[in-house]
Amino acid sequence: MGCSSGSAPARDEGIERQKLAERMAGIKHKVMVLSGKGGVGKSTVAVNLAVSLSLAGKRVGLLDIDLHGPSVPKLLGLENDKMGQTDDALIPVEIGDLKVVSVGFLLPEKDSPLIWRGPMKMGAIEQFLKDVEWGELDFLIVDSPPGTGDEPLSVIQLIPNADGAVIVTTPQDVSTADVRRSINFCNQLKLPVLGVLENMSGFVCPKCGEITDIFKSGGGEKMAQEMGVAFLGRIPLDANIPQSGDDGKPYVHHFRESEAAKAFAKAIEPIAALPDNCEISCASGSCSGGCAGCSLKKEG
Repeated sequence: MGCSSGSAPARDEGIERQKLAERMAGIKHKVMVLSGKGGVGKSTVAVNLAVSLSLAGKRVGLLDIDLHGPSVPKLLGLENDKMGQTDDALIPVEIGDLKVVSVGFLLPEKDSPLIWRGPMKMGAIEQFLKDVEWGELDFLIVDSPPGTGDEPLSVIQLIPNADGAVIVTTPQDVSTADVRRSINFCNQLKLPVLGVLENMSGFVCPKCGEITDIFKSGGGEKMAQEMGVAFLGRIPLDANIPQSGDDGKPYVHHFRESEAAKAFAKAIEPIAALPDNCEISCASGSCSGGCAGCSLKKEG
């Protein structure tokens, strides 16, 4: 939006960066969920990882940056919810103890398309990070769209000290080939890969218990070994997973005793055990001076 003279007021980049650093200082861990290819269940994994961490007693935020296909509101039964706003902050939608932000909460209609180019995307993502009242969190889980485009690149640039990425694949070669590119994307941008999660890995028959490898099995684990990154585990196919997504009921909450829910719980163990990073020490005044927040304060 322009001012009356026709030119928009210039932003003070130093102040904006300081606001971003201060907002992120209250979040211990920032974890991105990536995939090289669409259709592998990445958003379902992101939602259920976030809910699993919340069920484990962690304070969790979930940021949906899939701007052109925001599915997190649907998966959590929040399609009719809207984000609140104060004079200086956006207020996340909350479900239980989970704080959720998605562009889907800001669209005039749930079927409205978002027709944006790169700079507008980065501006929106920066606003979600800088202007949302996240409060103090143990984890911020960021659900990215498939591939290695504007959205994941923007988050990595805006949060240079993110803990890393969980990369989702299905077992077949057509998926793991693209996931290799996602791992190389992380390596080139110095973003640690926390591990690979193999989704849709085997179908357990609800009647007889026999396992059928509909999409093969083990491809994600093999690829992780070849790429030298950790393997977080396999999530089996369960007919209740897509149904719970359509119903807006987090699977790991409503089917806690299922094999897939147990696999999710196992997968989050190394993520939940991440050591506290420097920014939290910075916020409490005990930082040694190495985090982004400290660097910005020194520049200011």
